Amino acid sequence: MPHNANPLSKMELSVAVLVSVGRHPLTARARRADHDARAVEMALSLGNANVQLIHAGDNGAPSEEALRSYLGMGLGEISLIKQSLGADVLPALAAWLRDAAPHLVLTGTRAETGEGSGLVPYMLAEILGWPVISGLAQVESIEGGIATVLQALPRGKRRRLRIRLPAIATVDSSAPVARQNAFGPARRGEFATRTCASAIDELQAQWSEQPARKRPKRLKIVKSASARDRFKAAAAKADSGGGQLLSDVTPEQGAEAIFTLLKGEDVLG
Repeated sequence: MPHNANPLSKMELSVAVLVSVGRHPLTARARRADHDARAVEMALSLGNANVQLIHAGDNGAPSEEALRSYLGMGLGEISLIKQSLGADVLPALAAWLRDAAPHLVLTGTRAETGEGSGLVPYMLAEILGWPVISGLAQVESIEGGIATVLQALPRGKRRRLRIRLPAIATVDSSAPVARQNAFGPARRGEFATRTCASAIDELQAQWSEQPARKRPKRLKIVKSASARDRFKAAAAKADSGGGQLLSDVTPEQGAEAIFTLLKGEDVLG
């Protein structure tokens, strides 16, 4: 069987992929989002499907370079819905999807920038009245308006589901890794800009942002390479050689000792 073969029906399948601008975890530079790129990879694996990329948001220079990374995966165009900074993109995306009427919408699990709540696909499904599936690992077949898919479960398990189209599905790290983007196609790809009124995110306007606090340090972290090592660590007796036994002390003295221990372990800021 050819590598790109897929048991789809003869009708042309229309797949829309919602892509966002990601952020590198170390350098914080703009890049293509990992889960969104996996969603694009899954769409490209669906035989001769008509794949459309959609991005709603700002189109500054860093964002454009990141979005071109998706074009470098072998697509010629990305639909750009221009929105003001901090706008609520749900109305714009819902309007685009109503007009385009794709059979399947793929998204990443959550954005790497902004709120990163992971609620966009669920809220879109509620607005459009479409079913939604999370943790999509593979699309096995699409026939008669019904998609047979595999959903990723914990510990590497898979669950086969049948879902009626149109539908929205989220893709995470259980899906195949995205291909490398090619420089030439990324430069040749075009942006199809669409103007849409920006909706003010009233809830976000009421929030205040501040740098995240340092996370508390764990008292003990067991690092082991195998299940046997983890079992030995769990069954071993606790080492009490470095502790301090307190007896016949006042509540104030006991509380002070506990406070000193937690401060020494960096549990308290």
